[in-house]
Amino acid sequence: MSATITRPAENRTARLITDQLDPKTWIIADTVLIGWHTAGLTGIGWGLFGCLFAAVLPLVFIKYGIRRGRWADRHVGPKRGRLIVMAFVTASVSTGILLLWAFDAPRTVLALIAAMLATMAALFAVTPMWKISVHAAVASGSVAMLALSYGPWVLAAYLLVAAVGWSRVALRDHTPAQVLAGTAVGAAVASATFALIR
Repeated sequence: MSATITRPAENRTARLITDQLDPKTWIIADTVLIGWHTAGLTGIGWGLFGCLFAAVLPLVFIKYGIRRGRWADRHVGPKRGRLIVMAFVTASVSTGILLLWAFDAPRTVLALIAAMLATMAALFAVTPMWKISVHAAVASGSVAMLALSYGPWVLAAYLLVAAVGWSRVALRDHTPAQVLAGTAVGAAVASATFALIR
């Protein structure tokens, strides 16, 4: 976007972090790493199948909306656009869960995608009233689930979650409160759902 060219250097850094550590990146990382931890290459295959519904199809939908002029970029700032995207993501992830269940996917992969759906439902409930940070929620929930799978040492990745939160505030897409709320909701909902189902 041309707007990023005129931003000061520190905001270009924030834009880079926001773009590179967006929800899609975290979802791909989780599906590959938790899939591998679950069942090696077979688990990665199942994880990527879930990723198709949790990240790839939503990204295609967002890009279609950009081309049609419905929203300005893939972060979809305006509330109406965010709600439309969230509704699509909820439907897409729900479909993915049903197919994973129908094809007898590993329970841990099913739990991972179900945790994504639960997190989206929580964010969807808040968004009409308040612009809670989806970036922070997905990043935080992703780290929490990876820690449940690989051990508490993964919690060091919360430094990346903090960087994501800083970038959202620096770009004035969210307030500190919206980022902190997203971080808390993402960690609580994703980890509880994942732990309960797996």
